[in-house]
Amino acid sequence: MGTHVIEAGFPVNSEAEFESVSDIAAATDTTVCGLARVVDKDVEAALDSGVELVHVFVSTSDVQLADSMHASKQEAVDRAVECVERVKEAGVEVMFSPMDATRTDVDFLAEILSAVDEAGVDWVNIPDTTGVGTPTRFANLVKEIRTFTDAEIDVHAHDDFGLAAANAMAGFEAGASQAQVSVNGIGERAGNAAFEEVVTAAESLYDVDTGIDTTRITELSRIVEEASDIPVPGNKPVVGRNAFSHESGIHAAGVIENSDTFEPGVMTPDMVGAQREFVLGKHTGTHSVRKRLVESGFAPTDAEVREVTRLVKDYGAEKERVTVDALTGFARDVGVDRADDDGEGNA
Repeated sequence: MGTHVIEAGFPVNSEAEFESVSDIAAATDTTVCGLARVVDKDVEAALDSGVELVHVFVSTSDVQLADSMHASKQEAVDRAVECVERVKEAGVEVMFSPMDATRTDVDFLAEILSAVDEAGVDWVNIPDTTGVGTPTRFANLVKEIRTFTDAEIDVHAHDDFGLAAANAMAGFEAGASQAQVSVNGIGERAGNAAFEEVVTAAESLYDVDTGIDTTRITELSRIVEEASDIPVPGNKPVVGRNAFSHESGIHAAGVIENSDTFEPGVMTPDMVGAQREFVLGKHTGTHSVRKRLVESGFAPTDAEVREVTRLVKDYGAEKERVTVDALTGFARDVGVDRADDDGEGNA
């Protein structure tokens, strides 16, 4: 796909995960990253796995320091610095995350980020761990953090309020160089910023060449959907099965005339490896019915199209969608001729 960095896992977690991260690191030219708490054994496991980037993290919000890490602020700073220095000594690139940054006192963020900056950190990741950031506030936080560190900035957004992709883009607007994303947005709780949403927004709305092969986005989504056993909602942006589907008569008629009328235009089905679909149901108009009848080999008159459309609407009011088989049955009931029947009309 052309993804720039693959955070392959948490090597210290288990022998199986260590082997997986090692295998991925050995199998690709893409930069592979391993995750580690600010704990010596975590860092050593990540370094031993052969990754090119170690991502160390420590909680920094008051609630997580007290009730998750059970550590003081000074302990968090000291351990963060020690781990960053250890990775740098090993000659490996290092990223540091102040976990729960969006709920962390800004003065403490300044303290810990300045400390790891002096230790030589390469990347600073700003995580919205509980998804409470909003685009404006998150952008302002990124801008402020830029004054604490010379490191490159990366952002990590959660989708608890449906704002993850928006927050990732806000991070870019504020000067972040990278965003952590996941295919189909899968992740803890409501998930993370979705790979497909962030990439297509950058490409289509910001005119940025990301280097990602966008034509395989839908294919990748389906692979991850099957492997993860987490279904993609039909109305999921970009990769949902309804993302390029049109049922409303007004919408379908417009798209048949010019797809830019009721699609973004800057993002097309071809761009992401999908197909446009005209769905038949209770909102369907005559344009879609005629198009589907012709595609099915019929040559309907205007009156026949109107009659079949009435049947489609009635059926759609009881059922969610009208299948091709149902449409064919309606055409036969109405007496619509086939295009190749005895010299009748041509499609």
